[in-house]
Amino acid sequence: MSIRVGDIVTRKSYGNDLLFIVTSLNKVRFTAFLQGLEMRLMADAPVDDLIKIDRETLENELQKNQIKSSESIRLIHQEHRLLREKNFWMQTGYVEEDRDNELSFEIPGRVLHLDGDGKYLERCIALYQDLGMKVNGFFMPENEMPLHVGRLLAYYQPDILVLTGHDAYRRSMGDQSSLDSYRNSRFFVQAVQEARRFERNKDKLVIFAGACQSNFESLLEAGANFASSPKRINIHTLDPVYIVEKVAYTSVRETVNVFEVAKNTITGMDGLGGIETFGLFRLGLPRTENIRNNRL
Repeated sequence: MSIRVGDIVTRKSYGNDLLFIVTSLNKVRFTAFLQGLEMRLMADAPVDDLIKIDRETLENELQKNQIKSSESIRLIHQEHRLLREKNFWMQTGYVEEDRDNELSFEIPGRVLHLDGDGKYLERCIALYQDLGMKVNGFFMPENEMPLHVGRLLAYYQPDILVLTGHDAYRRSMGDQSSLDSYRNSRFFVQAVQEARRFERNKDKLVIFAGACQSNFESLLEAGANFASSPKRINIHTLDPVYIVEKVAYTSVRETVNVFEVAKNTITGMDGLGGIETFGLFRLGLPRTENIRNNRL
């Protein structure tokens, strides 16, 4: 069966473990270039190593992936609810029970999200908005992020910057310490460095950077607060949102518990980590009619 651009495939040499979409073909070398369907992973593979997924198998696999996504979203919403209750209790001394008559208003951190995958970006933005967060999102290739991030930061003035998309560690290109061994880690690092030229304070601009198998240590050294991937494993599409939500809704008086953040993601601490960082959430009183109508 011939492989075409747009086909959904798995790789025989990896035990058909992940679903990919074929993004392009090299007909001279008989090689396909792939992007993960649920994981932020890029890869290439010989065409004869690929198996095209039939409709029934695809539907079954998508259902499994949907279960994982639903669990991730459930965890995010659960954490969101607990953080909101904690923030209100810290300010007033009790937990609010009647949301219709609430007296407070919330100002979580604002997000600028740059993503190398347009479909993933749409999913992330929908979840940010569902969580009551203000977000500006842009789809752009990873290699263009260093060129545009400074201008976008200056214009939108976010509290949180997300730099993600697709990546991969290529063992054949060298060891894990070399950026030359990764598809896009170099561009994420450069984008973080540009962002830190704009704002050096890690508590005024919180940065998440990386994708599947990214160079975790280089991203932190460049100035990221949180990054992937300590054990060079794949990360889930929505893992960056979980971390961002935790930062955005943790009080400015508290630091984010890095251990709690990492272990509660779908990927866990093997795929995500970071440094101690203050939260960005502020609770206000009283809630006026204009604020209730989202005019703040």
